[in-house]
Amino acid sequence: MIVSGTEAAGIVLPELARMLAQTRAARAAVLTRVEELVKDHPLHVLLETMPGVGILTEARILTEVSGKDFATPGHLASYAGLAPVTWRSGTSIRGDHSSRKGNKVLKRALFLSAFASLQCKDGISRTYYDKKRAEGKKHNQAVIALARRRCNVLFAMLRDGSIYEAPKARAA
Repeated sequence: MIVSGTEAAGIVLPELARMLAQTRAARAAVLTRVEELVKDHPLHVLLETMPGVGILTEARILTEVSGKDFATPGHLASYAGLAPVTWRSGTSIRGDHSSRKGNKVLKRALFLSAFASLQCKDGISRTYYDKKRAEGKKHNQAVIALARRRCNVLFAMLRDGSIYEAPKARAA
């Protein structure tokens, strides 16, 4: 017994496999080109030193921040949608919440780099994350708080043209 459509599958599946192979090759070529462009950018030397920032995250940050001038770290955080906002309606004030506005691409890149930095050897990000969790914040809230803090570091790095340096341990 022959199932109907078997001949059609024999024609369609090889074509789909060929198209998938072409798509994967094109994607690899684009990734290679993006890596080349990022490595040629003057800010690459700074951003590659920051824990949790890989080539693709670096590309996102560069495309969203380059050419823009931020007066303070708060302006950069607000632009990225990481600055907390107070929701108000009439006489009702509902504390600080994460913003729903801002550059979502940059916010995602900073969020993912903050999450990745939790695994870094220096432990600075993990310590801050654990502190926020101990304060009662949920996982996403703690990672957003970490991303906001790293936004301050990113601002200082871009402003001063300096590489990332892990903070020194405080004397007891």
